[in-house]
Amino acid sequence: MGQIDYGQVQRTASDLYVRALKLIPPDVTAAIERALEHETKSGARDILQTILKNVRVALDRNLMVCQDTGIPIYKVKIGSNVSVDGTKLEAAIRAGCADACVTHPFRSSICDPLTRQNRPDSTGDHIPVVDFSFAADLDGIEIRMMPKGSGSENMTWMKMLLPADGVKGVKKFVLDCVLRAGGQGCTPSLIGIGVGGTAELAVKLAKEALFRPIGRPHPDERIAALERELLDAINRSGIGPMGLGGDTTSLGVHIETADTHITMNPVAVNSQCWRSERASAHMYADGRIEFGY
Repeated sequence: MGQIDYGQVQRTASDLYVRALKLIPPDVTAAIERALEHETKSGARDILQTILKNVRVALDRNLMVCQDTGIPIYKVKIGSNVSVDGTKLEAAIRAGCADACVTHPFRSSICDPLTRQNRPDSTGDHIPVVDFSFAADLDGIEIRMMPKGSGSENMTWMKMLLPADGVKGVKKFVLDCVLRAGGQGCTPSLIGIGVGGTAELAVKLAKEALFRPIGRPHPDERIAALERELLDAINRSGIGPMGLGGDTTSLGVHIETADTHITMNPVAVNSQCWRSERASAHMYADGRIEFGY
């Protein structure tokens, strides 16, 4: 059974934070390019072209794409062929998060919720957010990272629907949320939706949906069809890039579901800004590391 090198985990957690802020995933860039091809409003086309220029300049100059370093979120999946001390693993991720913020340096966006006193290194009580899951067929561990900016995170809603509301109720709630948000959250956005479970699980599922690459539909065709329907409806809203009008309000709609109680149906909406920043690393049991998105 493989052993985890926690120093390597710390370095990887730091690298992931940096990569997520500087390297826009190729599926995101491709989605913006597709949007530009189909956009009919001149002002919206100008904004999309500026967005793509922003991505190129950041890459050429090794800069962050946006100054908001966000709330750091790490999702860790652990395979069955590695021996893990959970406390050491979490501590290593926390230390790596702090290293990234101090070393580069990044703006620390984290503060006390009551005094609003700023934390110096993007860590604090329960921050970074670290979520653990397990997979029997995974070799080693997988770490996914997302720096969640406040503009998009503020565009989050959850509602306990009644079973009688049905799918129509889900669609109405999602569209009401998007219309309420308008251009806030730096549209064109990625819309994550969680349906089912409990209140907190629905929100967690909505955020998990944001980690899925744009253009990859849900494997269940019923849900994939709902994703397509909602995306079409959202883009017919006319909100457009940065809320200034256009055909492109959302780059994608992703839905994740869980079974729930017979007398309720929680639904959550969590948006992500056009950057959809994320990075991942697969740390194999033999010590190899493979970075991705």
